[in-house]
Amino acid sequence: MKTEHNIRLTSTEIANLWTNYMHDSLSSCVLSFFLEKTEDTEIKSVLEYALSLSKKHIQTITDIFNHENYPIPVGFTTEDVDLKAPRLFSDTFHLNYVYHMTKMGLTSDTLALSLAARSDVRDYYSECIASSIELQHRAVGVQLSKGIYIRPPYITTPKSVDFVKHQSFLTGWFGERKPLLAIEIMQLHHNIQTNAIGKAVVMGFSQVAKTADVRDYMVRGKKISTKHIEIFDSLLTENDLPVPMTWDSDVMDSTVPAFSDKLMMFHTFSLNSSGMGNYGSAISTTTRRDLVTHYIRLNTEVGQYVEDGVNIMIKHGWMEQPPQSIDRDEIAKD
Repeated sequence: MKTEHNIRLTSTEIANLWTNYMHDSLSSCVLSFFLEKTEDTEIKSVLEYALSLSKKHIQTITDIFNHENYPIPVGFTTEDVDLKAPRLFSDTFHLNYVYHMTKMGLTSDTLALSLAARSDVRDYYSECIASSIELQHRAVGVQLSKGIYIRPPYITTPKSVDFVKHQSFLTGWFGERKPLLAIEIMQLHHNIQTNAIGKAVVMGFSQVAKTADVRDYMVRGKKISTKHIEIFDSLLTENDLPVPMTWDSDVMDSTVPAFSDKLMMFHTFSLNSSGMGNYGSAISTTTRRDLVTHYIRLNTEVGQYVEDGVNIMIKHGWMEQPPQSIDRDEIAKD
């Protein structure tokens, strides 16, 4: 990989590379455990490819940081996973998990590429996007072959092009509600699925957490996800549209810790941060006032949940300091 030796990394490049390192070190632990338990050969092949990508990303970021004499994050290591613990999720969930994590990665990597200046960083994110697309193709291919890919709802093809004629296009709480737009259906379906993945993850984590506050936090997360799914489900049902399934039954009954509490808390933090971004995107593309109000209210709830999770991580010394600017006033005092 080409490196421009005379150009420093920008704050944006450092932030994205640091975040990627944290997520890929976490993914290496989670995927290693999933791979150890997976029996289906097709699903195992997808997991092997996903794990190889995470390890490759870690090495590339390490090389870039070493060249810049930038401290390598601690992230997550073999100490954060017990490969001998009983399986926590089904093979089907392992596949769905990879599929949804890949969607998250594509979103963040695309943004990181658009904000990168150095050629080696742009090359890295271009490669990340290409390999993530390949991983998604593989995951979707196996989902389709097994009949477990969940398609969004179909809608009727219009007979002609039309234009909006009434202000009622924007109403929601009162008066006659207009039918959901295709883009609103897309956002509801997507947010149901991401909440369903998150709900299954925290359900499993709640069973194997070692500390009481982490266990309670995961149970609380399950209740929040359940409520959000029910609200989004009702909006689709109101429009006579099918709702996607959840993966509650794919969580096994193991209570043996497979992951460290530190890893589980950071993973939950990452999922919720991504979820908040999804809600923000939904707000920007939604026209019905009632939907906007739902997203704003639910996003506030998730934001409070994330803050409480950060406080738990700080309390236990699990919150690794992200890159930050220098406190000039403090330097002047010293």
